[in-house]
Amino acid sequence: MADKGSDAGSPAPAAAARAGNGPSLSGRVTRHKGPDRLFHWLNAVAVLTLLATSFLPIAGIKFDWLMIHWIAGLALTALVLFHIVRALVWQDRGSMWFGRADLRGAVQGIRWGARLSSEPPPPPGKYPLPQKLFHLGMALVILTALVTGLMMLAKIDTPFWGRDPYILSAKTWGIVYVLHGLAAMAVLAMVVVHVYFAVRPEKLWITRSMIAGWITRKEYKAHFDPKLWRAGGEADGP
Repeated sequence: MADKGSDAGSPAPAAAARAGNGPSLSGRVTRHKGPDRLFHWLNAVAVLTLLATSFLPIAGIKFDWLMIHWIAGLALTALVLFHIVRALVWQDRGSMWFGRADLRGAVQGIRWGARLSSEPPPPPGKYPLPQKLFHLGMALVILTALVTGLMMLAKIDTPFWGRDPYILSAKTWGIVYVLHGLAAMAVLAMVVVHVYFAVRPEKLWITRSMIAGWITRKEYKAHFDPKLWRAGGEADGP
């Protein structure tokens, strides 16, 4: 889904650039390449379609939702598989994983925010810790919803396969339904949080990057550590 940047540590790099101690702040830096932006927005359409066909009938809005739901589920499965292959083959896998440096930066950010330290947290690499944790959480709930949803396809008739509700025991089906429902509610909550941060005025530059693909070099210098994320995203592959 869209990135949520961090303002942590931004004053120092920005001040250095204004003082003439850094590279020119003109120009643009590639943050999201075309295939990744296309994945994000197609993923958003599939997820919102799944949520609408899940919760609108519960809210009393009746329509023939089942076929739309399982087709959107298959489309989302294909998108997730594409994303996994792209992340493993062409992208920098380490840029989205977190380690001790991220945790130390988070602790320093808390200390700085609580006025327990005068030293601001260091600027992050391409993805700050909140983005990494959100990505991990969304991946877990989406995969849970997809796996359980694919299992539930055995209980419906489609043009491609017949119904076989006895493939699992009643107890196992109960677990599948509970996990699928919990995952759906978690996705709904995370989408709300995601949209909230995406439309906040101070985060619109990050949202713009998921539409246009770029941030300004000034934004790059103000919010990120060039040693952790090379300008232009050239390490990300095609």
